[in-house]
Parts: sequence; structure tokens; C-alpha cells
Amino acid sequence: MKAPALATILILTALLAGCSGGEPEQSQSESQSSLTAGADAGIAPDAKLAPAPAEGLAERQEVTTGTVSLIATDPIDAGRTVVRIVEDAGGRVDDRTERPRTDDTEPSSSLTVRIPADRLTATLDEISDLGEVTGVSVSKSDVTMQTQDLDARIGALQASVTRLQGLIATAANTADLIEAENALSERQAELDSLVAQRRALADQVELATISIDITTDGPDSADPDSFWDGVVAGWHALLSALHGLIVFLGRAVPWVGFGALVVLVGYAVVRLVRRR
Repeated sequence: MKAPALATILILTALLAGCSGGEPEQSQSESQSSLTAGADAGIAPDAKLAPAPAEGLAERQEVTTGTVSLIATDPIDAGRTVVRIVEDAGGRVDDRTERPRTDDTEPSSSLTVRIPADRLTATLDEISDLGEVTGVSVSKSDVTMQTQDLDARIGALQASVTRLQGLIATAANTADLIEAENALSERQAELDSLVAQRRALADQVELATISIDITTDGPDSADPDSFWDGVVAGWHALLSALHGLIVFLGRAVPWVGFGALVVLVGYAVVRLVRRR
């Protein structure tokens, strides 16, 4: 009686050991299949198995733009000082226009500057000390989702490019090689385009874009406050009128000479016809 019972126990123990020993191999096979599927989809295995990041932990990405209007005694010199302030802050000047004083216009200066976003407030305060601020406008646009989307697409394309490069290295025939090279060319072009977009977006996030207009009221822009100021203003107005009249006469001289020549020719023709 004891021998059959002992044999039965040994058989059951062997069966249980065999079942428990087969489970790791099945789990390993399923894991390998998961990795293969991820590679075929163009996704890195580590990225597929990594846990998704928790919401709210992504760093906020913002593009900052703005305008500043300033009145200064010497707009040209103030514009050059703005260039120095921006460069000292680690920024750069993308556009700069200087318009000196003329008979009809007052001097002015216009700049488009790029200022590090983390030093924007301090830099604008320093620029505001150059004159009278007549207007300031700063706006921020959230591009966090756009940044994350570009990063995800770049990561997927990089994994796909790596996989295609491996296929090219192990291609068994010419047809497979040509097909893999064509696919690699398309993926690489798309990857380069996305990388360029990401760099441009990163530049916009890192450096705020500010447009600065610097003008002046001019010495004669204010109304006279006293009798003597009225006399001076009237004198300047008279000189301006005389200057305009002289310029008009100078422009009219060629026309007067041409008109006189036409009259003389016409008179000579009429005399000749009457004599005949």
C-alpha cells in the first residue's frame, strides 16, 4: 500500500515542477514578442516599456513677445545704448533702423531685439531709464503641447532611422537594400525638418522678441508759453516760409525758361506766316 502511494506523490511533484518551470519561458517569449512589435512600429523598446510621465510635471514652455515705445532726447544715441544693454544681458539685435533728423522729420530709431526670457524684466527696466516710456506691451504664448509633440515625433523617427540602418546593414538582397534605403531617406528628411522646427521653437522660448521704437518730441513741437517764445516761433515760421518760397522759385526757373523759349518760337512762327 505504501509503494503505490509514494509513487503517486512523486509523479504529482514532478508534474507541478514541470508546470512551474515552463512559466518563465512563456513570460520571456511574450516579452520578446512585445519588444519585436515595438521595433516594427518604429518605437524604441525602452520608450514602449517606460511608464508614462505623470500629468502636470512637464515644464511650461512659453514664447514671449512685446513692444516698447520710448521718447528720448537723442533717439539715435538711445538706440545704440539699447544695443549695448541687450548684448550685456546675453541677447542679440535682429533688426536696427536709424533715421536722422531732416527738414521734415525728427530723428528716430527702431530695433527688434532678442532678450533672454529669464532676464526680460530687468533688461526692460534698464531700457526704460533711457527716456520717457509711452507704452509697454508684453504677451506670452504657451507652446508646451507643441514642444512635447515635436519631441515625441523626433524620438519615434530617430528609433525608426536606427532600425532602418540596421536593416540596410543586414540586407540579404538588392531589392531589400533599395527599399530600405528609400524608406531611410524619407524618414531622415522628415526627421531633419522636425529637428529644425524644434530648434526654432526652442530659440523662441529661450529669447523673448521685443520691438522698440524710440522717438523725440523735437525742440519746436511744444506750443509757445510766453511772448518771447511766440516771437521765436514766428521767426522760425517766417524763415521756414522764405526757405520754402526760395525752393519753389528755384524749381520754377527751369519751367519759366522753357515757357519763354516756347513763346519765342511761337512768336517767330507767327511773324513768318504773316509776312508770307
